[in-house]
Amino acid sequence: MRFRDLLLIVGLFFCCTLFAQDLQVDSRLRPYLQDFIKSCKDYDIPYRDKLLRLERIAIVSSLPVSEQDATLGMLRRDENGAVQAIEINWMAQIDPEILKIVAFHEFGHYFLEYESHVCDDCDHIMAVINTSYFEIAQNWEHHLKILFEESPAYQRQLNVMNTVASNKKP
Repeated sequence: MRFRDLLLIVGLFFCCTLFAQDLQVDSRLRPYLQDFIKSCKDYDIPYRDKLLRLERIAIVSSLPVSEQDATLGMLRRDENGAVQAIEINWMAQIDPEILKIVAFHEFGHYFLEYESHVCDDCDHIMAVINTSYFEIAQNWEHHLKILFEESPAYQRQLNVMNTVASNKKP
C-alpha cells in the first residue's frame, strides 16, 4: 500500500512539474504527449525547455478544411517565428490511431526538429500526407523508431557523442 501511495505522489509531482508555467494541454492529447516524452527520454533527446516555452497543445477547429484538402496539424508561431502552440485539427479524432500519428507528427516537427517533411506520401510519420495511417499504426514501434532515429535532434545527439568519443581516443 505504501509503494502505491508513493507512486501516486511521484506521478502527481511529475504531472505538475511537466505541465507547469501555464502550458495548457488538451486532455485528449496528454497521453500521446506523455508517450512522446517517454520516447524522448529513451533516445536522450532534450524536451523540457521546449515544452516549457509552449503556451498550449490543443485540438482546434480553426485549421483549414476543404473538400480537397485539410490541415490536420500545425505549429502556431508568433510574429518572431517562435512556436507558441501545437494545434491538431478536430478531424484527426475520427480515429484514435490517426490522432496519435498526427500528434506525433507535430511533436516531431517541434521536439525532434524536423523543419520539413521527409516526403510527400511514403509511409513515414513525417510525410506530408499519409494515405497509409493504418499501416503506420500496425507497425507503430518500427515507425516510431524511424521517427526518432532519423530525426535531426537525434542525429545531432549522435554527432556530439561521436565527437566526444573520438576526442577521448589516445
